Amino acid sequence: MSATFTSLRRCCQRSALLVVAKRPWSSSRASGAPLHTRFLLFLTQRFYDVEMLLSWGERQRSMAVHSRNVGNGYAKNVYGANIAAAFFVLTLRGGFRYVGQSEWFFPDKRGRLNWDFINYKDTLLEEVNLSYTFFNYGGLGNLEGQTSLRTLLVRGCPEVDDWFLARLHVLQDSLKELDISHCPRITVGGLAALRNLKGLRRLDVSSLANVSSPGLVVLLLEEMLPQCEIVANGYDYSLGQLGGGEMEGQGDVQETRVL
Repeated sequence: MSATFTSLRRCCQRSALLVVAKRPWSSSRASGAPLHTRFLLFLTQRFYDVEMLLSWGERQRSMAVHSRNVGNGYAKNVYGANIAAAFFVLTLRGGFRYVGQSEWFFPDKRGRLNWDFINYKDTLLEEVNLSYTFFNYGGLGNLEGQTSLRTLLVRGCPEVDDWFLARLHVLQDSLKELDISHCPRITVGGLAALRNLKGLRRLDVSSLANVSSPGLVVLLLEEMLPQCEIVANGYDYSLGQLGGGEMEGQGDVQETRVL
């Protein structure tokens, strides 16, 4: 949406400058102008209306994401924290597995739930998969009491960012596997916060669009988490990134770094 808004802004501003440079605006002259010129002039006059509409749409989207990540107080009061956490995961179209159980709970294609999960009131979550959902920083609060949570998968989540990584310390005593691959808002600065997860044994940071110099980033992660397997696929590991020469056959290379 931001890219569309920027393009529209530039288009309107450019068209306004061109028209003003050619001749003063008048309704009589505009009527004889080409259709595309009249359309651009119309957009110029309505620019702030469009800007307000786009801003309103962005606010509505942010409010919707926030509401999805708010826990269900009723479920927590009636069924307890474990069922409330499980219900939160399912409402985001994610899935989970309880400690000591082999069955995974997921909503079906229509979002309908298998309510058998409420039979495990006293059982903690061990694995949670929230990949490709709108899980964000605020939603982590719903998992804080899950002291047996070993695996958290948030692959491809558009709302997972550096603030999210900084708050993962609430799971530092139990978390063993973390997948944050394909999350477009994560930067190198956010990855530094993972140093708190000393118990981590597997970390997937593949295809992070805002991470440059991936070779150096992998080395940094290996130094911070020496007992952890770092998976970093989908990057170009040319020597040029480290200040050296160019490799023959330079291209996309998939690499898994394991200590």
